[in-house]
Amino acid sequence: MADGPACTGSQDDCDFRKDNGTAIRKVCARFIALCRMIGLLTQPSVAIDGSKFKAVNNRDKNFTRAKMERRMAQIEESVARYLEQLDTADRQEPSEALTTKTNRVKEKIETLKEQMRRLELLKVEMLAAPDQQISLTDPDARSMATSGRGSGIVGYNVQIAVEANHHLIVMHEVTNDGTDRSQLSHVANETKTALGVEKLDAVADRGYFNSEEILACEEAGITVTLPKPMTRNASGRTPSVSRTSAMWLMRTFTFVLQARSSPYSFTTQDKGMVLRRYRPPACHSCAIKTVAPRARSD
Repeated sequence: MADGPACTGSQDDCDFRKDNGTAIRKVCARFIALCRMIGLLTQPSVAIDGSKFKAVNNRDKNFTRAKMERRMAQIEESVARYLEQLDTADRQEPSEALTTKTNRVKEKIETLKEQMRRLELLKVEMLAAPDQQISLTDPDARSMATSGRGSGIVGYNVQIAVEANHHLIVMHEVTNDGTDRSQLSHVANETKTALGVEKLDAVADRGYFNSEEILACEEAGITVTLPKPMTRNASGRTPSVSRTSAMWLMRTFTFVLQARSSPYSFTTQDKGMVLRRYRPPACHSCAIKTVAPRARSD
């Protein structure tokens, strides 16, 4: 995103951040430089994650192709229903009350037709957009799914890299990509540049698992630790991961890095990827192993 941080406050706040995006980024860069100068960012290890931020644009003013088609279908159904009411009125004896009701129905039909004309114009803009999506209040905002079933927001996906030792934010970037799957190598490389290091260790959750992204990190001198996405079980459902499991991954960041020095076990291949398996002896006696069993991996 070229316009600066996400807009999550009042319109005045949004305008300030948008108008001063370049200056804000320079301040953040100077902060990182200061932290490096006083020795707070000496450990080349970070945790990467994304957070969804709601924009000023509400869901009613955001249109995807499916939402546009549903809205147009609803308008057509409403117009058809009102036309039936007019047909019924034509077969009744004229009266003042009937005339008033008929005029009111005709006004509703004209309002709906005006809405349809407006949607048809918006549809042209929407289909011309790369992701076939349009937001009216905040043009850069996008409809994004969240963890809750059937839920979602219109907003931004803010990518953040946090240094493992002092928990300082090293890198952040506002995106309008609804998923994290294509963000890993870019965020990790930007973090590596911000820290001024040749090698970087990064940990992320399974939402970043992407073989091309992992390979790009490896080629850039970035070692990534992240779990594979869970496969469906016999019932066809994907096991859920609780917040506790996610927190377990973050709390054991240091432990995971230490585990890399454990004895090598074996190598397998999965979908063209070579996977090296390690079985750290310390895993068997880990005090927090039982806290989130679903988050464990080899």
